[in-house]
Amino acid sequence: MAKSKFDVFIADEVSKQKGVYMPVHADLLERMFVRKAKCSDLHPNAEDEFSIPAVGPSYRIIGEYEKKFREAMHFERKIFDEPLTVEKLRPNGYLLLNGHHRWAAAMRCNIKKVPIKIINVATESDIKKILEKSQHDKRVTLDLDEVVFRPDDYKYLEKKFIFPLNLRMKQRIRLGIPAMFYFLAKNGYDIWVYAADYYSIDDIQKFFKAYSVHVDGIITGVAKREQSQTESAVRMEKLIANKYSKTLHIDNDLILVTRGKTGDFEERAIDSPEEDWAKKVITVIEEMEKYESKR
Repeated sequence: MAKSKFDVFIADEVSKQKGVYMPVHADLLERMFVRKAKCSDLHPNAEDEFSIPAVGPSYRIIGEYEKKFREAMHFERKIFDEPLTVEKLRPNGYLLLNGHHRWAAAMRCNIKKVPIKIINVATESDIKKILEKSQHDKRVTLDLDEVVFRPDDYKYLEKKFIFPLNLRMKQRIRLGIPAMFYFLAKNGYDIWVYAADYYSIDDIQKFFKAYSVHVDGIITGVAKREQSQTESAVRMEKLIANKYSKTLHIDNDLILVTRGKTGDFEERAIDSPEEDWAKKVITVIEEMEKYESKR
């Protein structure tokens, strides 16, 4: 497609979605067994930079993928290194979350079907239900990839899951995370986890459930949200901020405490050997709780 035609095509696709399409959660069987989709069944995300005329798409990136795909087709090699990440739409098709430029290149190469990974992400209505259900005014937040998950060669890890639990989530978690989550829930904290990349929220819930702990809020695709800062994302952050009077953000080497809408904050260091990291986090929080109860 020529640039001008493709711009019109994207604008038309986005316009067609309004008032017709809505994201819905896909069931486990669909997420497990639907591995490919027609390019025509994939729809550009109106909230992604790709679909915003003043920002994207990047024809340089599309051209690079197109060249790569055509070479792979010519030499009969594997075309896609990884699937496009999508979520299910009603009444039909899938919404692109990650992979817009590869999708565009595939259409230019006349590739009829592309590999997909279907995930369920937290919607604004999901967030509202979590907040309405919660009886707590305190929460903790952790970054999944930076704090909770650890590489296989990391020395202090929780026990590895075996088949079939390892099919959807292959990550390993830091030693002591389940005990720490149990302590936090017992002491009236909602637990929220964030990730820059996209994970399916049901997979995350089941993953932690296998460790006998519960996670309240799951926000994935944070990197994309920060780039676009959509109205929906802003509303969700306001809902969360208005719910909790105190938030503890647990990082690798510190705990950042923020209070209500004032923006007041303080930092507490986590200075301990790696094998005692979770124990130290619990100790620091216990000390804070005791101090605040005496004030």
